[in-house]
Amino acid sequence: MKPATPAEALARFLALSPSTIKLGLDRVRSALTALRNPEAKFPAVHVAGTNGKGSTCAFVATCLAAHGYRVGLYTSPHLVKVNERFKINGEDISDELLSQRLFEIYQQLPEGLELTGFEVGTLVALWHFAQERVDVAVLETGLGGRLDATTAARAVVTAITPISFDHTELLGSTLSAIAFEKAGILRAGVPVVVARQERQALEVIEREARNQGARLFLEGRDFRFEPEPTGGRYVYRGMRTSVPRLWPGLRGAHQVQNAAVALAILELLEDRALPISQESARAGLAETEWPARLEDLGGTPRVVLDGAHNPAGAQVLAAALDTVYPGQDVHLVFGVLGDKDYRPMLRTLFPKATAVYLSPVSSPRSLDPAQYVDEARTLCPNVTTHPSAHAALAAAQAAAGKGVVVCAGSLYFVGQLRDLLT
Repeated sequence: MKPATPAEALARFLALSPSTIKLGLDRVRSALTALRNPEAKFPAVHVAGTNGKGSTCAFVATCLAAHGYRVGLYTSPHLVKVNERFKINGEDISDELLSQRLFEIYQQLPEGLELTGFEVGTLVALWHFAQERVDVAVLETGLGGRLDATTAARAVVTAITPISFDHTELLGSTLSAIAFEKAGILRAGVPVVVARQERQALEVIEREARNQGARLFLEGRDFRFEPEPTGGRYVYRGMRTSVPRLWPGLRGAHQVQNAAVALAILELLEDRALPISQESARAGLAETEWPARLEDLGGTPRVVLDGAHNPAGAQVLAAALDTVYPGQDVHLVFGVLGDKDYRPMLRTLFPKATAVYLSPVSSPRSLDPAQYVDEARTLCPNVTTHPSAHAALAAAQAAAGKGVVVCAGSLYFVGQLRDLLT
């Protein structure tokens, strides 16, 4: 039965479990056909990868908007509210418009078509962007790439950010297997921008690019960011152009890499009738915001939120703490989901902390701190457990003094804390 009102449509969407995953494109393609193919009404940038894809998407979207384009941005997961997933020129979709878009979609879908929450969300993004007549959309894959619902969009440039181990139960247990799934976003004749990769991953991506006839542009070989000799800024050296005096608005060395990938995407979009000026690229990079990615909320003590939720993300965060907060006592508030490879995260982050405050995540997938507190204490002598994220944060703030409180382990967990703090 179809929902009778926009409010009922929203309730139906929110009732879908966000953890339900059904890989495959047949369902979403059937739905898009019923919606008269909204994805064909605008060009898209499609980004896959394990880490950095959301930040890269944010860089691209902000630079395009800075030049005056109307830009749709679809990312996942959200931190606090599902509306965050659907943005146009940086603004989240309103509650009223989200309800209306869902109502419009459900009215057109055939009875009996059972879609996951992510698939419905992807339909919302593509339908909404078509109705709003965006000039271009920037789409982040949800999981993998080859069988991800976002792959139904019409990409004119694709990109793959660094690949590492995550979701191995679905994507495979080797870098080669995971890279094959990520490389599933490649299209015939559509250029692909690739961040620096481990050799096993790059070999697979290069093979799939050859098979698809997709020209591949590799960071370090075809484009790069280099530090300028004075002033602490960067110059982008690309395939055809150089852009000086750049400073990414997101912090950490890993964001320099994400910004380089973003600038390469933007350079290729010039061939797709979407050019931007150097001034727009410079302003867009500097103005980019992406919550919970080494996000410094200030305060006393200073609180930093980072969505590190897999081993590679933990390594990036650990390196960033050394460079951004050198010599400061780190009070780590940590919660993690039970289906994550959490032990390497503990080994990377916990030895850097003066104290660790463990909490469950408000999710049925949460890992109970009691299951790993003993292991944690072998890595950091001062580890305590707390019944909630709020309690763990309060304990860390009370103890930190002049140190820095860092919250990490899960985007869901950090999203709960951000909701408390902002």
